[in-house]
Amino acid sequence: MKILVCVKQVPDTSGRLAVNPDGTLNRALMQTIINPDDMNAVEAALKLKDETGCKVVAVTMGPPPAEGMLRELMAMGCDESYLISGREFGGSDTFATSQIIAAGLDTIGIDDDDLVFCGRQAIDGDTAQVGPQIAEKLHLPQITYAAEIHKDGDTVTVKRVLEDGYMMIKEKTPCMVTCIKELNTPRYMSVSGIFETYSKPMTVLDYNALKDNPLIDKTTIGLNGSPTNILTSFTPPQKEPGKMLEGNDMKTCEQLAGILAEKHII
Repeated sequence: MKILVCVKQVPDTSGRLAVNPDGTLNRALMQTIINPDDMNAVEAALKLKDETGCKVVAVTMGPPPAEGMLRELMAMGCDESYLISGREFGGSDTFATSQIIAAGLDTIGIDDDDLVFCGRQAIDGDTAQVGPQIAEKLHLPQITYAAEIHKDGDTVTVKRVLEDGYMMIKEKTPCMVTCIKELNTPRYMSVSGIFETYSKPMTVLDYNALKDNPLIDKTTIGLNGSPTNILTSFTPPQKEPGKMLEGNDMKTCEQLAGILAEKHII
């Protein structure tokens, strides 16, 4: 049994955005982090590894510097990793991205007792589309918004979060599960893991490695092949500092009421 965990290197949104003329993010000019929800997916996989002894494989699509992120994940406990990288993949929207990653997972191989984990969504796009789209392209059952995950033989039981409660779902493997931050607290890299990370295998899958996969169509990947495009991208203006009123007399109350009325709040 193995767990394939899809992860993404995303811009650190606490900093300033750098945007290319075509509307895509200039990731080379921005600080990057591992997508937070994907870290919860990695921790869920490592927890199952602790319980069952399964193999955990980290998979990402991105530029060559994403190798550093994969090394970090292997230092946390992942057994091996795959970097899907090529100029042909640049600028892909969620539809094209899921097509490429699905082809990558299919090339790696998904066995009957395997699981595929993803984070719920990435902080740079916030679409929550890629995980479900990968499942659809691979014809895998999918369970989203997982707050608890338990595996027993060829069955996985997931506590799924709804707006007004929870849903318990049992599904046969292989299947896709998307994870939320409430699922767990990701572990840190270990000292022994850092020493071992460069002895663990990391494979690069470029366009030539995937072009013969039936899930890949060059006309529907990359920026030109994406059915959706970004019209504009910008950093929102910072909010003005709040205004503090001090006092407990009628004059202060009247002043507050005047400000609220001016803003049409009352």
